[in-house]
Amino acid sequence: MTGEHEDRASGTTALTGHIQRLLQRVRAFDLRRPMVWNGLLTTFWVMCAVLDFTSGGWRTVAGDPRAPEPLVLLMSLAFSAPLLWRRTHPLAVLAFMTPFSLANVWTGAIVQAAYLQEIVVFNIALRLPVRALAWAGAVVTAPLVVGTLRFPHGWDVLFVPHLWAFALASLLGIVVRTRKEYTEALVDRAHRLELERDQQARLAAAAERTRIAREMHDIIGHNLSVITGLADGGAYAAAKSPDRAAQALEAIGTTSRQALTELRRLLGVLRDHPAEADRTPQPTLDDIDTLLTGVRAAGLPVRLHIRGRPPSYPPTAGRQLTVYRVVQEALTNTLKHAGTDPSLTAEVTLTYRATELEALITDTGATGGGPEGGGQGITGMRERASLYDGTLEAGPLPKATATDSAAGGWRVRLRLPLEDTPS
Repeated sequence: MTGEHEDRASGTTALTGHIQRLLQRVRAFDLRRPMVWNGLLTTFWVMCAVLDFTSGGWRTVAGDPRAPEPLVLLMSLAFSAPLLWRRTHPLAVLAFMTPFSLANVWTGAIVQAAYLQEIVVFNIALRLPVRALAWAGAVVTAPLVVGTLRFPHGWDVLFVPHLWAFALASLLGIVVRTRKEYTEALVDRAHRLELERDQQARLAAAAERTRIAREMHDIIGHNLSVITGLADGGAYAAAKSPDRAAQALEAIGTTSRQALTELRRLLGVLRDHPAEADRTPQPTLDDIDTLLTGVRAAGLPVRLHIRGRPPSYPPTAGRQLTVYRVVQEALTNTLKHAGTDPSLTAEVTLTYRATELEALITDTGATGGGPEGGGQGITGMRERASLYDGTLEAGPLPKATATDSAAGGWRVRLRLPLEDTPS
């Protein structure tokens, strides 16, 4: 029994799908060539009206079978031929039929072609406002009232069927119109959702490009600055201390390989097969010691101070990466602008408080990162801080706090909340 029900259900589904596809083809053809469909439909109803006249079928329901035959033929054509314009000018077509409808009931011919007015009523309900449908109802029923008064004995044959036909045509037009508007609304909503999806994809792509550009700037800028410092130191030491020059060259190779590894990992996520990309974790606070070791190898003495007690739960990976990149960028700027000043030193101070983590990077003797707020580096640091509701200050180190009186130095201060700010 279950198998039979499944077979019947599948057969019904197949039949329904076939009918829907057939209707879609008819609609598509009608949209491409509306006059062809209009012409075929009009020709069909004209032939039916003429056939009703030539076979004498109109006499079986006529109130007065002695009505003039030429007038009956004219009325049959007047009710059928104007259907060609039922879509474009339905009100005009119905108004054109009204005098013939009045003549139809007055003479007692009562031709069956008068029911073709309901096709026009259907198009009015489908395309025009409700007021137009009310006007059409008055136009259709007025001749019927006149005919009922003229032939009172036949009111049930004349008035009631036309009234039911008008109600059914109006209801069908309203139903089809409602379904059509609902479908159009769904299509419009789907179109708008598609546009929104495309916009979100473009925004996400732009954000991803910005993130990758920032990461590449940090990676390339820092490592090239370290390599430049090592190369300058190696060239200086080559004449007097070949061993130190060899150490510098070895450090250059190590730093270059690290930079290439980071770039491969970053660019690997852009490939067509992200599963093949390197999944090495992003740097964290635990990697700052390694970062400082590379900076020291490039010739910049740098010290790390940690104040306060780290929280029991470490900051999120994004916050740790932000602190790491800010420290990296600040020290890279120091290396970039320090020149060959042997007295240059730097300090990194991480201060843990109850609700925030502060990173203070200072140097002595460098010109820092350029004018405050300028350059891609400082802009990128500020963007990173703003992602977690943090703040970043960058500017010259006050001379009163500088440990060296030569040049003043530079300071970068990052304040980062340890938790997201509730919205």
